Order: sequence, then C-alpha cells, then structure tokens
Amino acid sequence: MKGKMFTPVVNAIDTIPEKYRITAPLDQQEYLCDGTIKTWTGPQQDVLSPLCHTVDGSVQQIRIGSYPLLTEEQALETLDSACQAYDHGRGMWPTMSVEDRIKHVETFAYRMQEKRDDVVKLLMWEIGKSLPDAEKEFDRTVAYIGDTIDALKDLDRISSRFVIEQDVIGQIRRAPLGIVLCMGPFNYPLNETFTTLIPALIMGNAVIFKPPKLGVLLHRPLLEAFRDSFPKGVVNTVYGEGQEVIGPLMKSGKIDVLAFIGSSRVADILKQQHPKPHRLRCVLGLGAKNAGIVLKDADLDHAVKESALGALSYNGQRCTALKILFVHEQIVDQFIAKFNDTVGKLIGGMPWDTGAQITPLPEPNKTKYLQELIDDACTKGASLVNENGGAVNHTYMSPAVVYPVEPGMRLYSEEQFGPVVPIVKFTDIDEPMNYVTHSDYGQQVSLFGNDAELIADLIDPLVNQVCRVNINSQCQRGPDTFPFTGRKDSAEGTLSVSDALRVFTIRTLVAAKETEANRRIIKSIVTKRRSRFLSTDFIL
Repeated sequence: MKGKMFTPVVNAIDTIPEKYRITAPLDQQEYLCDGTIKTWTGPQQDVLSPLCHTVDGSVQQIRIGSYPLLTEEQALETLDSACQAYDHGRGMWPTMSVEDRIKHVETFAYRMQEKRDDVVKLLMWEIGKSLPDAEKEFDRTVAYIGDTIDALKDLDRISSRFVIEQDVIGQIRRAPLGIVLCMGPFNYPLNETFTTLIPALIMGNAVIFKPPKLGVLLHRPLLEAFRDSFPKGVVNTVYGEGQEVIGPLMKSGKIDVLAFIGSSRVADILKQQHPKPHRLRCVLGLGAKNAGIVLKDADLDHAVKESALGALSYNGQRCTALKILFVHEQIVDQFIAKFNDTVGKLIGGMPWDTGAQITPLPEPNKTKYLQELIDDACTKGASLVNENGGAVNHTYMSPAVVYPVEPGMRLYSEEQFGPVVPIVKFTDIDEPMNYVTHSDYGQQVSLFGNDAELIADLIDPLVNQVCRVNINSQCQRGPDTFPFTGRKDSAEGTLSVSDALRVFTIRTLVAAKETEANRRIIKSIVTKRRSRFLSTDFIL
C-alpha cells in the first residue's frame, strides 16, 4: 500500500512467509570473551521490533527477544581478554604472519556465509530493513571481507622488499596499534561494524565490539564463527548500556583505537573519558547533512529520480542520504511536481513484502521527532506539499516533502535521519554554496546540471568543504575501494578497503647501517625465516 494507508501491524503469523517468521523470542544470554561463549544470568534488555501486533485491542511493537545488560565487571573482563591476546604486541595474533592472519579471516568469512538467512531475517525484524536491502547488506559485507584480503595482499607485496637509502638498509611494514573498540550504527549494523572490525582484526589488533542498541541480535549467529576462527581473546563482544560498559573501557586508558560510527555528541563523550588522549587514535563516522543542488539546466527527470533515491532509500536513514535539496527558482515548481509524483509511487510495506520501499522506523519515538521538525517548519512558513506527506501510523511515517524551507527552521540545519525531505528555493548559486560552507558537516554534496563550465566552477571550492562531490548522482558510500570520510563534524579518519588497513596500523621499520656484518645478519634472518616482520615472503 502507499502512503498513510499502510499499517505496520502483523495480524497473523501465517501472513509472513515461513522463511522469515520468528516463532519464539530470541533471548540472547551469551557474550564472547577470551575465546569462550559465556552465559549471562543477569538483567536483560528487551528488543522491540518496529513491526507491531495487536494485544488486547492495543497495538504494540513486537518483542522479538532480549540481550544481556552486562556490567562494568564483564566489560573489564573482555578488556583483560583483549589485552592478554595482544600482550603489548607480543601475542600470537599481532606477531602472526600476514598470510596466516588472512587464513583466519577467510575461515570466518566462510563460516559467516552459513548464517546468511539468520542475519538477513534479523535485519528485517530488528531495524525494518527491506529484504533486498538486508540481503545486499549481508552480501556486500562478505564481498568487503574478500576485497580487504586482496588489498592486504597487495600492501604486503609492496612491503616485502628492502630499501637502501644513504647507506641505511630498511624494511617498512605496517604494524597493529593494539586494542580496538568497535561500535557500529543501527542503520547498517552489520556492514558498517565490519568495515572497521575486519580491517582492525586482519592487521593484527585485538578487538572488542559492541553492537548498536538497534541491531544487536543479528550478531548472535556469528559468535561461534568468531570463536572458532580466531585465537582466544582476539575478538570479544560486550552488550549493555554505554555508560555502564563503554565508560569503564575508555576510562581504563587501555583502548588504543576508538572506531565509532554514530553521533558527534557521543563520540565527544567517549574521547573525553580516555585519560591518555594522545595515545588514542579515533576512526569516526559521524553526522552529515548532505545537500543536493539542482541547477536550472538540470535534466529534471534524472535529478528527481536520483534525489528521491538519495533522500528516501531505507527511509532516509543513511548518513550519506540527501538530507536537504536546493532547487533553482526557475525550475522548482516543475521539480516539486515530478518529485511528489515519484514519492507518491513509493510502496510502504513490511520488510519482506515484494516491492516495499518505505518500512517502519526502528528508533523509539522517531515519528514524534520527525513530526516536531515538520511542525516547526510549517509554523515558520513552510508546507507539506505532497499527498499524505508525514502521515503517521504507529512506527510508520509516509514520506514528507516540506517546502519552502528556509534558514531558522530546524529542518534547514538538523540532520533528520528519516523520511522527511526539505526543499529550499534558491536564486543565486551563492545561497547553496554558503550553506555548504557554513554547515557543521562536510561529508558529501550532489550537483545536478549540464553546464560543464558552471559545474567545474562549483567543484573547486566544494572539494575544500566536503570529501566527495557527486555529479548528477546521489550521495553514496560505494564503491568500497573509494575513500569514505568527511570534514568538520562528519568524520575522523578515512575508510575504504585500502585506507582502513592503514588507519588501524602504523608504519614501522627495521633499519641498519649498510655494513657487511649487518648485511650478514639480515640475510640470515630472511633466508632462515627467523622473523615474520623482517621477511621477503611474497603472498600470491
């Protein structure tokens, strides 16, 4: 069904395809620590699906399970486990050869694929992701692991040679940093968690990872694969309230890398808790308010198609979503008419429904927050300009197109992270350019137009404000071989398949003066394979 007519209520279990049914709650009591799947018998946090059912005449979100609310004691237990596995860089994992670490990751990837159906099903139930998007997230993650392995092989081949400069012999390789704390986001709880976790692991770090509050249970099917694929203590999981379990980890000063994808507010809190800020390296994916700029000579049909995809794919719940559209005054009326027609054809449905494009929202009270943004804009002169726009039915909201949005409205500056599309009319190109320049965010921008000279003039200043300029296409992360990062409050560090290998490591070298004695020592070490670092082994 379209728009407000869709109801996110499961009336009967037999209306769900059998493959995607959850017939009993999944009450997870396990967590992975020191190579053992341990059982927690303490308090649990209920997991509520964005999908609803009727109980005694009242519509309620479906309880699909629970996860452990661990305490500081268990959090520090996982930290001790990771520290022992790393052992100040002397552990089995950080000193293992690159080739052998790759074999462990390949084993995990194979085991992971056996759990595809389980993970895909939970992506639908936990965060309302449509079946095609859930399958794509899983498959893309597996492909990312393979691409990471290939990139590491290339990196290691380059590093397997010696350099002689100014009578000094040296070999330069990349070494791990230590203990990595990985925390992913709810909107891509598998993929974006693994885009930090996998490169951190394969480069020899020990990892503690905490799933996001929404998208916890889908990691449960992978615990055995982690346990069986890596040496004990190399991978550990922690669950619970951030203040209870993450605060103690950061305050310990033993976390060497914080890999966090979420809000800048939470990132700032975590960073400030670390007592040794110069020791802590941060890899952060934070907020974004990516703008789409539609120039007066744009191909309207194409601009509308890309803008709708960019703004409303997975309900607009993507950091790379187009979260505000600037449209030239000469074409804004035509653009809105075509845009509304496209949005009106989007199909609301359950995640497993064929063709479902707009699905229920997983965040608590999300529809209330989005309605507040819409109401604020409407009280200041904007209007809902599409049919059924903003209609709410429990956890479901029909996409809302709001126009004209202007400075001073919350929608102009706040990252809505939902199916609300603010449209701004502009006369002079300086208006959207100034918006991008003065924004707190600096991830991406999309330009729609056909004047090559004008686009060129816009590209040069924009690349100094954002980290990706998309020409006649929506903002996006992929391909994963491209750098993914942001300026200002949007990111720290760069994630791509190859960049991620570098961000979780540091360049380290072994050097010696070019004397006969040193030549003899180095040759003996290399030919007899006495060192896994100082080596000319070549991975095919």
